[in-house]
Amino acid sequence: MPPEVKRTELGRSPVTGSDHLEIITQLVEFPPGATSPRHFHHGEETFYVLEGGTVQEPSQPPRERIPGEHGIIRRGTHHSGYTVIGNRTIKVLSVYVVDKGRPLQELVA
Repeated sequence: MPPEVKRTELGRSPVTGSDHLEIITQLVEFPPGATSPRHFHHGEETFYVLEGGTVQEPSQPPRERIPGEHGIIRRGTHHSGYTVIGNRTIKVLSVYVVDKGRPLQELVA
């Protein structure tokens, strides 16, 4: 059985002035052989790659996730769907501003 993606919640707090949004901060670790399934969030995600490695999406050439890589993934955008190849664990700091009470992520086919 392939290793699983590990999510460590570092903090959670309400968004000032909003009863329906919250901020969740996580350290997400993708060990070699783990697959990050294709998914979306009920809100925004910003990420920063702390430790990089090589990933491969179906029917695509391998690509590097480089330390310092960062970005914003907009609400409802389908993303990931890659498997970590090689021998390095990828570590990403992710901060989400999402709908309170909804699942952090929803898988897509």
